[in-house]
Amino acid sequence: MSPHDTAGTDIAIALAVVKTLVFVVGSVITYFAFKAYRRTRQRALGYLATGFGLVTVGLGLAGLSYELLEVHLVVGILLESVLVLVGFLVIAYSLYVQ
Repeated sequence: MSPHDTAGTDIAIALAVVKTLVFVVGSVITYFAFKAYRRTRQRALGYLATGFGLVTVGLGLAGLSYELLEVHLVVGILLESVLVLVGFLVIAYSLYVQ
């Protein structure tokens, strides 16, 4: 057995752990931003919550679509990148809106 065989499994496990943590932290940030929006009704906070939600969903989408929906990994990564881009654009807009 080559040490490279177990390295792939270790990396896959590490990637799953990191992606899960990113999803949890992103969800918490999205929740707090949405909670602040509901309390203040400021449009900028609503956009901020939406942007963080899109980024959070986007970051987990490539792996989930590949594993669960059997979508090609490249298509999943493209979809992930588009959602992250749109999320960042919404976040940038939330910083611009008053």
